Amino acid sequence: MMTARIVVLTIALGAGGVAAYLVSNSEGQPQAPVAPVVQLPTVDVLVAKGDIGLGQPIKPGDLVWQTWPEAASNIFIRRGDRPEAASQLVGSIARAPFVIGEPIREQKLVKSDGSGFMAAILPAGMRAISTEISPETGAGGFILPNDRVDVILSKRDKNPDRPGAADFVSSEIILSNVRVLAIDQAPKEKEGQNNVVGKTVTLELKPEQAETLARARQSGSLALALRSIADVNAGETNKTETQMARRGSAIEIIRYGITSSLTAQK
Repeated sequence: MMTARIVVLTIALGAGGVAAYLVSNSEGQPQAPVAPVVQLPTVDVLVAKGDIGLGQPIKPGDLVWQTWPEAASNIFIRRGDRPEAASQLVGSIARAPFVIGEPIREQKLVKSDGSGFMAAILPAGMRAISTEISPETGAGGFILPNDRVDVILSKRDKNPDRPGAADFVSSEIILSNVRVLAIDQAPKEKEGQNNVVGKTVTLELKPEQAETLARARQSGSLALALRSIADVNAGETNKTETQMARRGSAIEIIRYGITSSLTAQK
């Protein structure tokens, strides 16, 4: 038993000596230099303290200063350039939503100067005009503010060759790829709602387009066709496509007139 204790003690002393030797050698060796941390120059930029919705006026406390890398701050509002910007922008209206922490860009704000919300968010040269809709003419309520639509005019024309025959029904796209500003008086989609059933729709149009819509309301019924989000940047249909569409519509009108005439004769 005594011999075993002596052996264990010897092993422990040997391990301790080896550890001490290793520690002494490591202390004597020079440490590898630590690379210095590069500090990027920063500036304070104005950001949204919380979410700011479309059409929401900026209130005191909605904007705060936040540190940003200087190289990425050229298009934002910097404290060094405009130290009073947070108070100067109070009362402005958001033409587009901001999320919490998003840097403020003045292109997305507009001073109302006492005007209403819709007048404040309309781009220069554009007009807001409303027209009646229903679930049948408004894509079943699935058209939402900021969607793009085509406006279709349908009207009945009498057949001059057959006074007693049924009327011709024709349809054509009179406005293409126009933006929906509001449904009824709701300028934005309500949270968690994927459709809005309303009685009126407000469209963003050029002056000549507004005149076209006003005339069309007196000559027939209007319907809105919802455009795919992939087609938002697509322009007007080209001339060949338009001619083909009109030719196809004319054929359908003739077929409808013949069918209706035969039905009336029976």
